[in-house]
Amino acid sequence: MSVNNLTNEDVFVVDDDPLVLNALTITLSRAGYQVTGFAEGASFLAAAKSRTPTCIVLDVHMPGQSGLDILKELNAQQYPAPIFMISGIGDIPMAVEAIKNGAFDFIEKPFDATTVVTRVREAVEAWTRRAGQANGGDGLPKAFPGNDLLTSRERDVLGQIASGLSNKQAGRELGISPRTIEVHRARIMEKLGAKNAADLVRIVLSEGRRA
Repeated sequence: MSVNNLTNEDVFVVDDDPLVLNALTITLSRAGYQVTGFAEGASFLAAAKSRTPTCIVLDVHMPGQSGLDILKELNAQQYPAPIFMISGIGDIPMAVEAIKNGAFDFIEKPFDATTVVTRVREAVEAWTRRAGQANGGDGLPKAFPGNDLLTSRERDVLGQIASGLSNKQAGRELGISPRTIEVHRARIMEKLGAKNAADLVRIVLSEGRRA
């Protein structure tokens, strides 16, 4: 996938609410994106499997299949584009589950046009930047206890934590929200058996036994 400037970049928006779908389409189109909208999951999945957009914005609540079901069918952990979930305040547990299943980040309702465009732009830039890095660009050792348990995105987050960055700084570097960094951080600590950030760093640098 080639990502250059904003102009003509393809964004898939999936939402069964015509008002939300129309608002997002107008907002992203004005920012220079080429937007393809979908009101249900089946047509979206068919399109997403046949071509790769620059970014996907997917509602948590969809008729027939939930956003989480769609993520799993799309194999979001391996999908070559960032996927945002749209969620209301009461949907946060589902949004967290979505991140564990490969969603890049989530956008909470109500949202404004500027926020959506900024989040999409930052995500695309961060995704492209990381994709252009050589293997091992996360700055972590190739082997440490529990390394094989982490997804590539969790390694990215761990690399930022190990560098001493705050959740806000790490989020800015990776193009995701501090809250999403915290979700990944908790998941990483659970997988590696770490008690805190300092413990994580010791595990990463140990090269042998767990701290």
